[in-house]
Amino acid sequence: MKITNEMQANLEPKYARKASADKQAFHKMVQSQTQNLKHQELQQLVNNIAKQGNKLARYRSFRELAAFKRMVKGFLQKTVYAGYTLDKSHHFGFDRQTRKLAIVKQVDEKLIKLTEEIMNQEKKTVDILALIGEIKGLLINIYT
Repeated sequence: MKITNEMQANLEPKYARKASADKQAFHKMVQSQTQNLKHQELQQLVNNIAKQGNKLARYRSFRELAAFKRMVKGFLQKTVYAGYTLDKSHHFGFDRQTRKLAIVKQVDEKLIKLTEEIMNQEKKTVDILALIGEIKGLLINIYT
């Protein structure tokens, strides 16, 4: 059987539309999986930060503090600077700053306060745990 030009012309647009729909479905699936992987990675980072925070509260040393701050900095770089939450930060406050940036600023202030707490070795471990808990809560707010 010989395919005429008319028959071939009728087949091509259907195939092109199907390929385009398949590409879109595949693209959506890849985006969904990428977001799931990012979310899992961020959850693992928060868990690691929580473990390091507990270690910091137990030992209260500058080595543990430096490791904790490095982990928080790495988390913030992955979320804020990589653009993970930039598409979600359309809520402007009274000072025209986005909510996510305000949370990052709060995390920075809490880290400074935590450093002062570690330097003052007479503070109770409960105060340090409370600050670590606040930082963890703020970090979770960034990617939820």
